Amino acid sequence: MYKAFLIKYAEIGLKGNNRYLFENALRDRISEVIKPLGEYIVSKEQGRIFVECPDSYDYEETVEAIQRVFGISSFSPVVVIDSTEWEDLEKGVGDYVEAMYPQRNFTFKVMAKRAHKNYPMQSPEICSKMGAYLLKRFPELKVDVHDPEVRLTVEVRNKSYVYSHAIPGPGGMPVGTNGRAMLLLSGGIDSPVAGYMISKRGVSMSAVYFHAPPYTSERAKQKVVDLAKQISKYTGKMKLFVVNFTDIQLYIYEKCPHQELTIIMRRYMMRIAEHFAEKEKCLGLVTGESIGQVASQTMQSLASTDDVCNMPVYRPLVAFDKQDIVDIALKIDTYETSIQPYEDCCTIFVAKHPVIKPNIKTIRNSDRKLEEKIDQMIEEALNGVEVINIE
Repeated sequence: MYKAFLIKYAEIGLKGNNRYLFENALRDRISEVIKPLGEYIVSKEQGRIFVECPDSYDYEETVEAIQRVFGISSFSPVVVIDSTEWEDLEKGVGDYVEAMYPQRNFTFKVMAKRAHKNYPMQSPEICSKMGAYLLKRFPELKVDVHDPEVRLTVEVRNKSYVYSHAIPGPGGMPVGTNGRAMLLLSGGIDSPVAGYMISKRGVSMSAVYFHAPPYTSERAKQKVVDLAKQISKYTGKMKLFVVNFTDIQLYIYEKCPHQELTIIMRRYMMRIAEHFAEKEKCLGLVTGESIGQVASQTMQSLASTDDVCNMPVYRPLVAFDKQDIVDIALKIDTYETSIQPYEDCCTIFVAKHPVIKPNIKTIRNSDRKLEEKIDQMIEEALNGVEVINIE
């Protein structure tokens, strides 16, 4: 029955003279997401985006794909009537009601949008006449203009469109309209959710993962690749930089106080991530940290890691409870992968009694103990990076 989808957006509609840039980005992102599914046509006209479907397509698969596109507030499957003649419109809407609602003991309201300004009837008249026609054709129906059970919408353009229910979209802004950021992606629950959340605001994503063989396995790395693939369904294509961090971690372990291990390791992760961020023309770093969740995420600890960064560090989960994060991970289907028992480099080298309120001056002094080799080791890690293109 449905030959098209009508895409609706909310926040984009508040934009001014550059609104068309956001609409174009949304149209292009929809095209990218559904291209593997068939020969769809995505078009934009008068504050609407339409997805015209091929003769044969998978409805559920198409809905699932569109629901992953940031910038969409809701979308409706629509029946297309290839005419604006009133008799054809009446019959098409009546046939839609008959097919969609076999049990027609409900209240309804007709809503009309007249984008075809030369159409001889205005919107209130369309609503009135269409309501009268439906009552005549289906006497069991009842009108309720205040709180109807079914809102039947008719749009008259160069063709006519009819729909009566909306599927929620993810909201946010189209990916790519707000720059690019570098995500520090681990195998845990938090960082994939952080990538999802920051991309929801229109930010494209690259990612860096710190691998520590033989202390972390190839399966641990594959787990991160799997997480990157899952969030790329929302964020779009991304590059994943896999950095061998073992020698740097062992050197820190040898030279620095053990209670400061996690903080100092995080500082070098931030430095390396910033290197790749500059290479990728990113405007900031993104982490999955939440205040107070672990010792390395106290206010003092976050300040100590930010101390080495020239770029802004964005933490979309900073005020989230753990359950809030888990709920989003379940929604975006990363949770089951994240809880697989393959440890990342942070958990392998964690101190028994980590410092909770590090002093930045003290941490800087510990950093100086690494001066003999650390620059060379960072250079070797950068030269040995593995780049994985995530589709």
